Amino acid sequence: MTKSKSLNQWLWKWHVIAGLVCLPFIAILCITGSIYLFKSNVNNYLYHDARFVSAPENAKPRLYSDQLNSVKALSDDRIMSVTLPSSPEQATAFRRHAKGHSQNMVYVNPYTSQVSGIYQQEKTFMYTVRKLHGELLLGRSGSLFVELVASWFIVLALTGIYIWWPAKRFSVKGFFVVRRSQGRRMFWRDMHSVLAFWMSLLMLVILAGGMPWTEIFGDNLKWVQEQTNTGYPTHWRDAKGLSSNADLSSAGTIPLDQVVAISKARGLDGKVSIKFPVSSKGVYTITNQARWLDDQQVIHVDQYSGDVIKALKWEQVGILVELRQIFMRLHQGEYGKLNLIIVLIVALTFFVATAASLISYLMRKPKGQWGLPKAPASFKVGLTIVTMIALLALLFPLFGASLVLILLVTRIQGLARLARPV
Repeated sequence: MTKSKSLNQWLWKWHVIAGLVCLPFIAILCITGSIYLFKSNVNNYLYHDARFVSAPENAKPRLYSDQLNSVKALSDDRIMSVTLPSSPEQATAFRRHAKGHSQNMVYVNPYTSQVSGIYQQEKTFMYTVRKLHGELLLGRSGSLFVELVASWFIVLALTGIYIWWPAKRFSVKGFFVVRRSQGRRMFWRDMHSVLAFWMSLLMLVILAGGMPWTEIFGDNLKWVQEQTNTGYPTHWRDAKGLSSNADLSSAGTIPLDQVVAISKARGLDGKVSIKFPVSSKGVYTITNQARWLDDQQVIHVDQYSGDVIKALKWEQVGILVELRQIFMRLHQGEYGKLNLIIVLIVALTFFVATAASLISYLMRKPKGQWGLPKAPASFKVGLTIVTMIALLALLFPLFGASLVLILLVTRIQGLARLARPV
């Protein structure tokens, strides 16, 4: 790679400015993301008595209908779904109606039909961590700000790779070694650049898995899926447009155990959940969350006859959703321990690299000044860079909006300087 000295200085200046603005929020994302990787472990530990039961020897689980009645006896809250135990030691989990997408779970001992505990997600530590990671505890405005930071994080990674890349002589040693004999500032600068370089590509993969959850980019991605027919097939995510045969309603709805039997007959892998009908015309919806996407299915069942109205397999899902789900799962470390460990190492390493950049900057900065790198006064950005920036701005609209704001402020400042009397 042949580097332009002027372009390098220009990118370095904006890399430092953007880094200083984003630094505290990047640190928050790295730490909260690292903690949230262990959400299942933490929740299983804190709510062990509710989620897990002692399986009596040779004992058979009670009917799911009996377990459902135990939950109904607690309150009049509408029961949304049930998640079946995937091992003899797990409790049956019934989800009740709650605010937004939060979970209000009632756990039932499958061997006694007694309620073993209640889990209200909004009151848990991990829920707070998730909200801090995704929206800084500020609701939608916080979510938009996190999206902005994540967009600039991607730009920081790309510009950082260019800035750090050797200008003249390629040295294998320079890719690995943090210099310790050339002063503390050089040590911290190398700590930032070397660690960040080696983690950049992995961090870009992790960021790609987080962006679909964002407000604007996420909505735009869904729009592209719809326009290109690369999203979910109809009735994968909901049963809108499907209905049970109301003519059979006089016979009553089928028992929950019959729906469970249908799910078992299909041999569904992973965590199996059954959504209950929301009206007299509604349907049961069986879904499963398996490690491998190809093993996932959606089955809609008539609540009166027990007939399968519609069955969908993952092979019917569009390529864009498949890629999106793969990256989102990688982001959360859901592909086994190795995936989780890699994401954890990347997040913690980037936190160290971020802290090192701040230390290096403070050591370099003259007292009483910002100490920003000086860019050439007459430097003009080439067409290639302009095109790349424009593409990033289109891909990440909040990044584009922030660039427009920066250009306006810079222009106003330039006009103000021209208007000053000589």
